Amino acid sequence: MATSIGQLFGRDQELVWLVDRITATSAGCGSAVLVEGEPGIGKTALIEFVSSPPIARDCQVFHGTGDELARDLPLMPLLDALGIDESSTDPERAAIMRLLHGDAHSSATEVIAAAGERIVGLVDDECGRAPTMLVVDDLHWADRVTVAIWHRLAKLAAHLPLLLIGTARPGSLGDDVLVLQEDHATVETLRLGPLSSSAVTELITEQAGGRPSADLSIMAEGAAGNPLYVTELISSLDRDDGLHLRPSGVVEVRAGQAPRSLSAAIEHRLGFLSGDTHLVLRAAALLGMRFTATSLATALHRQMTDLIPALDQATVAGVLVESGPRLSFRHPLVRAALYDGMPLTVRAAWHAEVGHALVDAGAPMDDVARQLIAAFDPPAALDGRPDRWVLDWLSTNGAALVSKAPAAAARILGRIVDPAETDPDPTLVCRLADALYRAGELDRAEEVCRIAMGTVVDPGCRTELHWTLFQCRAMTGRAGESVPELEAALATPGHGGASRARLRALLARAHWNLGDRAAADGMARTALTDAEATGDSLAGGWALHVRTIVAMEARRMRDALPLFDRAKEVLRPGPTTTDLRLLLQINRAVTLANLNQVTAAVGAAREARELADNTGHVVRMAQAQSALGQLLYDRGDWDDALVEVDLLSDELKHPMVSCCDHGVAALINLHRGDPDTAQEHLAAAQQSEQQLGNRVVPMLALATSLEHERSGSLPDALSALHADDPDGLEDEELLPDIVRLAVLLGETGTAQDALARLESLAAENEVPHRVAAVSLASGLLSGDKDTLLHAATEYERGGQPLFQAKAYEAAAVALAEDDDTSAARDAFGRAVERYTELGADWHVARAQARLRGFGIRRGPQGAHQRASTGWDSLTPAETVVAELVHEGMSNRQIAEQLFLSPRTIATHVSHILGKLRVRTRTDIAREASVRALASR
Repeated sequence: MATSIGQLFGRDQELVWLVDRITATSAGCGSAVLVEGEPGIGKTALIEFVSSPPIARDCQVFHGTGDELARDLPLMPLLDALGIDESSTDPERAAIMRLLHGDAHSSATEVIAAAGERIVGLVDDECGRAPTMLVVDDLHWADRVTVAIWHRLAKLAAHLPLLLIGTARPGSLGDDVLVLQEDHATVETLRLGPLSSSAVTELITEQAGGRPSADLSIMAEGAAGNPLYVTELISSLDRDDGLHLRPSGVVEVRAGQAPRSLSAAIEHRLGFLSGDTHLVLRAAALLGMRFTATSLATALHRQMTDLIPALDQATVAGVLVESGPRLSFRHPLVRAALYDGMPLTVRAAWHAEVGHALVDAGAPMDDVARQLIAAFDPPAALDGRPDRWVLDWLSTNGAALVSKAPAAAARILGRIVDPAETDPDPTLVCRLADALYRAGELDRAEEVCRIAMGTVVDPGCRTELHWTLFQCRAMTGRAGESVPELEAALATPGHGGASRARLRALLARAHWNLGDRAAADGMARTALTDAEATGDSLAGGWALHVRTIVAMEARRMRDALPLFDRAKEVLRPGPTTTDLRLLLQINRAVTLANLNQVTAAVGAAREARELADNTGHVVRMAQAQSALGQLLYDRGDWDDALVEVDLLSDELKHPMVSCCDHGVAALINLHRGDPDTAQEHLAAAQQSEQQLGNRVVPMLALATSLEHERSGSLPDALSALHADDPDGLEDEELLPDIVRLAVLLGETGTAQDALARLESLAAENEVPHRVAAVSLASGLLSGDKDTLLHAATEYERGGQPLFQAKAYEAAAVALAEDDDTSAARDAFGRAVERYTELGADWHVARAQARLRGFGIRRGPQGAHQRASTGWDSLTPAETVVAELVHEGMSNRQIAEQLFLSPRTIATHVSHILGKLRVRTRTDIAREASVRALASR
């Protein structure tokens, strides 16, 4: 027997398929489904049926819809589905809104990516509360970021009690949605085809109240199995009194003509409505697919009671339906018929009028923005200057709109603002330049800035334009071009102290970009004086940033450290200073590491990561986590390092950061004897490395070198470590291995050159790891056992156990060659002990092979082979997390208990799933229960 609900007929097979996935989700094993079909084929009806309480009773359901009016407002379908708006009181939802509407000096990509990451975390939280169904209807109308986040969630769904559903029209799929369609490993596609003839017959019987006659069945064949078309056909005939029910229960066509198309059938339905109802529905069409009755009353400047007759008629006529707290058009094609039927100029003017009404009513920014986008965006854009209210609204809300939807803001402002006119509105000109910069239209942003420099009089605005112009040039490696303009600006009278401070801070940055450290430091000092006199936190912070960079590049790390502390005092917390505070904190962690204050460095990196996570600065968070991963690698906390470098996807990282993270992960896996996993990381890094040109990424170079060494190709291993810039600091960590490999290959000159550079570095800063590196290199070249043992001692002081083990291994070989077997055995034992603590099984095997020729063998206390799967393979941190998962805690609850970020816990859970070879958190809990029973 066919199931039916409304238009739902003949979909038994699809229903069973979806119900199976709902059942699996309730059991903890989610999935992602893309439902495809032509307009009117029943996608929404099918999803509404399976997400209704009788079917999805064990799941909480979140439902959002793509809207063609909101395509320029990122994440709107997901924000709508999850109830994220200005009235949100839930801390996480409120944080997402603050992030989207903040005035942070970050690119749109960073802001939206950060919000998307928080939405992923929010969905994870909801899955921790109950099995979850998240539906996004009309993905073909969603913005690219929404589709990307939907894809991110799809990749997580199998590990969560999450059923992720999207619907789309196959003929309207953009490239981003096509990616979903082609990702067969992650997304299952359910294609809805035409109804069978028997299902069409059932549908007609339901709609017409009797079995269709032969003539009616032939007429219905023109609907090609489209249930919406069939329904509209029957309704159209019925309205024209064209159907007759015979006593036999057969419905005949008495009169009238079938609509030629689905659109014609819909227009026929709308034609039966009263004039006032038609007017109300047209106004509703301006608001989008879903709207509140309050917004509709506002748009029409009418009382709610005046709308009730029209809304009742539209509901009875099947044009509108209730959708939670809102009203919705029965189908997108119904709204399209109303919307597209209005002349473009009339529609644009009406959008502007609705926007004005919403502003007067205090409506949310997004509601007003979508009206302005439609009013001023070609081809429906209004001609002439906008009304004063538009300019006032943009002056007040422009910064938030630029932050959240810079492309849309740029288009609106581009229609309204002419930077070439005499004395243009300075605030809006600056907003336009900023919007273009954040939207990635750097050439246009530069052009606006250059034109506006000749027309804008306000000194503060001119300074802001200089700032945007500098940022555009810095993004393309041309920051130095701003030097003459900034010098000319400073020589022009009229700039107040705050403007001078900012201009000088920019000039200091420009000099640094040109490589003139002395000029950069001198200008930064002057800028800092001006900033302190005027209380300009941002200018003072940037001035101190330049001074710290100059000190770091000059290898004066001890001079840089107090500058970081001073910057922390100068920079007041706020959205405009967050990015700079993060950058300074990350550089502070690097500086502390260079001074061998490893514990403090790790703490600084974690503090930077937490601030970045809380404020949504994904780029800085990736940098902080990468720095933290390297610090943890250096001090031997390899399990934790693997977690840190795996927290964010490559799409959210700068190519340099991505290469570094994959390098760390590849190194650890190579050290531990897992070349297959290491190769996966090296292959992933190659995609990012291509974007870096000839720049050397030390951690990736070390991993590539070690891969060659493991395969026996020492010349290639050495070649992988050669940096092109002999004066660069970035290759300091490569030098000890350059010496080691060069000695093995007999390339004494290369080894001596590297030693000379190490000695130069150590002379500038006599910290333990540099002293140790000199001793190791000297000992390798001379074969002096005492020098190598001294290197091991210094590496222990510097907190670098891997190199301590390498020094002991080299000392053991030198002692054995000197026939000091007892001392060699002791050094060998110490090397193996360090390697074992790290899990560096490959090094243990190599050291054992080297010493075996001298009759020195590994004792019974040697390293135990690390398990790669099962409970024994879990790290201590993973074991704790698994136990808390067993207790039923969500990721956020676990994070709060362990004082870690939810993202870190999610990564731990992902690693646990892989090691236990299970799919879901429920599986982890079940395996933990079985293990507990077995241990009794």
